[in-house]
Amino acid sequence: MAERKKETAIVISQEKLADGIFSMWIQTEASKSAKPGQFISMYTNDSSKLLPRPISICEIDKENESLRVVYRVTGGNTGTEQFSKLCEGGRIPVIGPLGNGFPLEAAEGKKTFLIGGGIGVPPILELAKQMKCEEKQIVVGYRDAHTFLKEEFEKNGKVYISTEDGSMGTRGNVLDAICEHGLEADVIYACGPTPMLRAIKDYAEKKNIVCYISLEERMACGIGACLGCVCQTKEKDHHSNVHNRRICKDGPVFLATEVEI
Repeated sequence: MAERKKETAIVISQEKLADGIFSMWIQTEASKSAKPGQFISMYTNDSSKLLPRPISICEIDKENESLRVVYRVTGGNTGTEQFSKLCEGGRIPVIGPLGNGFPLEAAEGKKTFLIGGGIGVPPILELAKQMKCEEKQIVVGYRDAHTFLKEEFEKNGKVYISTEDGSMGTRGNVLDAICEHGLEADVIYACGPTPMLRAIKDYAEKKNIVCYISLEERMACGIGACLGCVCQTKEKDHHSNVHNRRICKDGPVFLATEVEI
């Protein structure tokens, strides 16, 4: 993959979707080659915050050379809090697209689960838009009834919802929703917190389902140079000869059987 260079993206629009959840469209060269499952590194304009924040790509509009990111503000005076204050016409340094996305071809002609949980929900939207499969089953998990992106998902497949508090859909997690509705699939694509992905990985192995997972991890450089976001693997990396892979460079999407989580 060619080296990505930092550019200045232009904010097209921004809106608040739920408590602490924001949606931003930006005009960026990264849109030209972006794929579902990839991410961009976004920098603040605060010189005291040198490291970028990795943000998953939610939607891709190649015609208008723009990307949508949906992100959670993680606290006061953080990078994401500063992003949330940007308005139309604002400028933000970015690098991308980064990482490896979901292999769309693996689901052609098959029944498929597209699973997202928490802030792992947004990257599933572009995947749902581009996925061509026999049966597209979108399973998304939220904390409560603030089911951001629900309407967009419903335009791109059959949607099943779980909420931790039971305020909408199935009470519990995404696997509870799958069980409640008696759903089956040949391939799984999933993005979300590690406990959720660990449970999905175990479920896929027991059901003998091909499963791809997008790992979440704190990142520093975002391009594989610092080795700050490694995950354990079953096989040795042919470059380093150790049992790990770089999530930002080799991932964030992996075949579930390749990694230990």
